[in-house]
Amino acid sequence: MIPRLHARTHSPRDPLAKALGRPLSPNEGLTEYTVVAHWPGLDYYTPNDEQRTWTPVQWAEHLEGPYLEHPFAASGDDNRRAILHLDIRLRPNDRELTGPEWAETAHRFARAAGIEIPGATEHGWRWIAVQAQPGRLDLIANLIHLDGTWRTPPSDILRRLADEARRIEQDLNLIPVRTGSTARPAARTAPTASAQLASVLTQLADEQAGPLAAVRGLIEHTAYRIARQPGAAGTDTAHRLELIARRLHAIQQDLDTTAARLAQPRTAAVAATTARHTTHRTP
Repeated sequence: MIPRLHARTHSPRDPLAKALGRPLSPNEGLTEYTVVAHWPGLDYYTPNDEQRTWTPVQWAEHLEGPYLEHPFAASGDDNRRAILHLDIRLRPNDRELTGPEWAETAHRFARAAGIEIPGATEHGWRWIAVQAQPGRLDLIANLIHLDGTWRTPPSDILRRLADEARRIEQDLNLIPVRTGSTARPAARTAPTASAQLASVLTQLADEQAGPLAAVRGLIEHTAYRIARQPGAAGTDTAHRLELIARRLHAIQQDLDTTAARLAQPRTAAVAATTARHTTHRTP
């Protein structure tokens, strides 16, 4: 599960079109199977569930509402780009999630991004989660609070999103459970060269204290800081850093897989060798 934070924009229309994979239509109604989650306060403001028949254009207008209600709301650096867009993609080898799993994922990422506070049902920040393309979830939010204040995302938002992605993968069984001691050589035997190398690779791939995880976290944090700088050059640089972080994550997974293979018991190989020697014995 790979989260990607896009550069903030003035309008939710382009992020919503990207989430749907097609232009916005004023006639197409989006069901709860497409808009799988939204900010809790929406049910308070529309008690008749009228949003279940909203079109993409109406959803975009709903997200734009705080702009009209609070025309002078801006960030600390006088920035009016209040639309936050986050997309989360499954890896090719992951299973497809169910609707409730996508909804749970959306709420967890919204809390990790700081735009949803548990228990705040009537007040908060408007956001929706769209699941319209296979293996992809898009979360679109307006950082202007209903009371007119501006919500600045946490400075370590990329690290928080990456950490939450790993926790969700664990909770939804998107990552194979490590075999632990069953993947180690037989007890009371001297460690082989393969086992020692497997231990080194496991340390490199460690998500909690491994050196690659630390480097990836710094790159993700730097990408977020650069993305906040004005100008297209900063956005391009931030995007390149995000791609580097993704490649590092893939390297960690490859190292982990290689370590597991190195640590496999050699019983089968020894048995095969014994069988070949037995075949050539003379009665």
